[in-house]
Amino acid sequence: MRLLEAIIDANHRAVAGDDQAGLHPAEFAESLPIIALTCIDPRLNRLMPDVLGIPEDRFIWLRNAGNVITGPLSSTMRSLALACAVKGGREIVIIGHTDCLVGKTSMMDLTDRFKRLGVDRTQLPENLTEYFGLFASERQNVLKAAEFVRASPLIGPRVPVHGLLVDIQSGRLEWLVNGYQVLETTSSTNPSTSAAPLDALMQMLPFHLGEMKFPEGKIGELAGQAQSIVGRVEDAATRAEQLVGKAGEFAAKVGNLAEQATDWLKEVRVHAPETKPRPPIKIQTPKPPARKPIPAPPPRPPQGRKP
Repeated sequence: MRLLEAIIDANHRAVAGDDQAGLHPAEFAESLPIIALTCIDPRLNRLMPDVLGIPEDRFIWLRNAGNVITGPLSSTMRSLALACAVKGGREIVIIGHTDCLVGKTSMMDLTDRFKRLGVDRTQLPENLTEYFGLFASERQNVLKAAEFVRASPLIGPRVPVHGLLVDIQSGRLEWLVNGYQVLETTSSTNPSTSAAPLDALMQMLPFHLGEMKFPEGKIGELAGQAQSIVGRVEDAATRAEQLVGKAGEFAAKVGNLAEQATDWLKEVRVHAPETKPRPPIKIQTPKPPARKPIPAPPPRPPQGRKP
């Protein structure tokens, strides 16, 4: 029995009430320490690393919001790679959890929360979903993260990468990605992969996240493939929600402008001086000047008579 197989077996027996259930780390010394990436949710503090049954000195715990990995060369991948290369990590496990608040946060909720903190939308990145790694499904988020880690040129080809989901209430683990099966599938389909030099892997660069394609069936589980299809539908729903959010933001801006215009008109009416209606202007037509009488000519003397 391998390390994760023993962890899952002991966890399920313990949740079922078996007081004798437990892991014997000494039997898996070659597979320890194990590296775990989890969310920052404080409720996980009481579960980790006891839920795995691993002592603290053999457990490398990495955390970020939503246990999100945004790409094979992201800052989280840098920490995972150093945990393997410097701290000697032998296996990697991505652990999501139920009732994740990051998964419940929409783009509009996020912008409202930042606004209450004094951060305007214009100060945030344009694509919030890509930058903050928002997701709609905890399972799909774990599957996606495990794929990114397995595809990263920074992680050795013989390091198993697992994906788990822990019930935040009971502590029961669900095995979503079996890293052992992934390695077996990869080595059987491409035997030269494990011996590929780093230079060959670096030929992948530069790359674009949207153009990356992963081989089908890499997870090795039919349930994982079905979940991947569901995740694509959920991603499409998330994008639709983003468009609705942008439309809502635009409508809100228009509404704000309308309110400002209404307030301005009220201010103008309040401060405008009172004016009385002016009386109508009477136009007087000037009288024509009086004509002077024309004087009559003097009488003429009678003709033919001498004075």
